[in-house]
Amino acid sequence: MKSWLRGALMAAPLLALSGAPAFAQEATVDTGDTAWMLISTAIVLMMTIPGVALFYAGMVRKKNVLSTLAQSFVVCALVSVLWVVAGYSIAFGEGGAYIGDLSRFMLAGVGTNWSAPFTLGSGDSAVATTIPESVFITFQGTFAVITAALITGALADRIKFSALLVFISLWTLLVYAPVAHWVWHPNGWIFALGALDFAGGTVVHINAGVAGLVGAIVIGKRLGYGTDNMSPHNLGLAVVGASLLWVGWFGFNAGSAVGAGGRAGMAMLVTHLAAAAATLSWLLAEWMFKGKPSVLGAISGAVAGLVAITPAAGFVLPDGALIIGVVGGLFGFWGATALKKALGYDDSLDAFGVHGVCGIVGALLTGVLAYGALSATTADPAGISGSMEQLVKQFYAVAATFVFTAVASFILFKIVDVIVGLRVTEEEEREGLDVTQHGERLG
Repeated sequence: MKSWLRGALMAAPLLALSGAPAFAQEATVDTGDTAWMLISTAIVLMMTIPGVALFYAGMVRKKNVLSTLAQSFVVCALVSVLWVVAGYSIAFGEGGAYIGDLSRFMLAGVGTNWSAPFTLGSGDSAVATTIPESVFITFQGTFAVITAALITGALADRIKFSALLVFISLWTLLVYAPVAHWVWHPNGWIFALGALDFAGGTVVHINAGVAGLVGAIVIGKRLGYGTDNMSPHNLGLAVVGASLLWVGWFGFNAGSAVGAGGRAGMAMLVTHLAAAAATLSWLLAEWMFKGKPSVLGAISGAVAGLVAITPAAGFVLPDGALIIGVVGGLFGFWGATALKKALGYDDSLDAFGVHGVCGIVGALLTGVLAYGALSATTADPAGISGSMEQLVKQFYAVAATFVFTAVASFILFKIVDVIVGLRVTEEEEREGLDVTQHGERLG
């Protein structure tokens, strides 16, 4: 959803493939828009299973590969159920400025309108769509899934499986869903502020990155961090995972147009360009400072670019995307190396260094490089474009998300530590989580 809501409220509707207004009130769904959203939903799910699962599993040590895969896989199942029970209602129920109500608890009312387009919000701020609510629910559910899965990268090699599941359950309902309401529901205060987030710079990446950073600090460093060899077990798996992420990100960003039109096409183009530019800028920085361009650097750079373009994908043109990609790659490299070293935290797989840092960079650059509120292909003088005023709005959204997520995540980690304990024992950590948490070995 994201930006199209603002376009519908502040300017003219987006265009569907037929050229008819995408948000006109219609008795039936638009099959082209619906088909695109079904495809987007499927490939966004692919970003978590197997994308994130393989990306993270390839970067841990052999004794923790199965555990890392299991974390993404089971988090996918857990969050999907939570989303249907209450998460969707908290995020997209009417509510007020800060949280949705429970009017959609257990998806109340969805079954009676399964074949008709749905309307989000009510009154003057209501926005009609061209897709069934069932598709929108599932699409948004895949965003909740990947956000939770990204957090696991910061906690790899040492968190109890039980603790992870309890934390993710609480965090999805009490942190992710409220922030999604702030940003993407017409009643949300960040939406009303006019801050832009096309596909999840704040909701997904800053949210997950900050939660991961807090978790890494609360749980503490891995045994042997800084002295033992913690090289990736299988970078081949990580390359496959990163490749799936790159492809799936087209559903993530272009799917956020919620229709098969020009905005989706431009979002896909700028997403691809930013990923490519960030791959090259990260490699160049690595080449200069470390002497060799690594495969790990290349795939990390691609993800950094994809993260950075996410909040801007529906608001920038290709030249802006290249700038965002280059800057995202450089800041991602800094976040995963110099920043982590300077602050001394152990973010195992750079969840904050890449997702948190590049999410912030992308959100702020959106305020500088945005090209009209209506679409990425048409300048709209009455709409939103890059300016100091817009940059300030972006800063408010970033700061609010950062502070709220940091404080709430800290409290939740402490609660989980009291309930089940966060960290495995030293003996279990040395033996590996595959055996101690799951009773299995890889090969």
